[in-house]
Amino acid sequence: MTEARASYQCALLLSLLTPLAARADVLGAVNTLRAQGCAAHRSPVPAVRPSRALDAVAHNLAAGMPLAEAERRAGYHAVSSFAVSISGVGANPDVAPLLGREYCVAVMDSSWRELGVSASGDTVWLALAAPFMPPPLAERDAIAASVLRAVNAARARARRCGATYFGAAGALARSATLEHIAIDYATEMARHGYMSHTGRDGSSPAQRVSRGGYRWLATGENLARGIMRPGEVVSGWLGSPEHCANLMDPAYTELGVGFAVNGRDAAGVYWALELGRPRPAR
Repeated sequence: MTEARASYQCALLLSLLTPLAARADVLGAVNTLRAQGCAAHRSPVPAVRPSRALDAVAHNLAAGMPLAEAERRAGYHAVSSFAVSISGVGANPDVAPLLGREYCVAVMDSSWRELGVSASGDTVWLALAAPFMPPPLAERDAIAASVLRAVNAARARARRCGATYFGAAGALARSATLEHIAIDYATEMARHGYMSHTGRDGSSPAQRVSRGGYRWLATGENLARGIMRPGEVVSGWLGSPEHCANLMDPAYTELGVGFAVNGRDAAGVYWALELGRPRPAR
């Protein structure tokens, strides 16, 4: 199994001697820092965009709510987020150096995509977030094909999965039967908000594959949750020795992948990848 990192909160209070003006100044300062880098994070990262929904989160922070509650009240679903309050400010400050000096790693997180700002008196609240943007269910077929390409590209090259060396392996074919099994199990996990190789009915991956009508000589399963993009889910599996070994195992010749979305769940997106070698037809 693999999992995206959890959302986190860091509500902080700063004192500035220079003044702070409009939201555009804050956005510009944050994006200047992200473009230039800072002492603890030299590499530039993509700019963030303003978000009215995240402004509402920042407004709730200004009202004294914890970050998770502020997001819930604003109806904002974040995969991960960060909040900072800045006090003692006025107009037109250059906050990029201060943020770079005090909160370099937090502000330079490459997963952030959106910024929200709220001001009250001489205090400004900033909220940075990676918004929940699940893959569209209508694109399931294209996404499955993308996962297959990424897995086969990985299998085409020798690699180490942890301490175990794997030579290049043959390309996998897409199995409609395994795909249906994967979608069904991803849907079950999403519906009930859990991730485990043991089903809620106590079933093992091999039992579910057999129950789904796939006659196998070898079978395996990779799971993931909280990851939005197909390329990232494959990268996550390759970064885990056990999941990587499954993907590189030459015993497998077919795969089926499925995902399901639960917008009310913290993880939001659940993935199942079923691997197999079919039993020869008699």
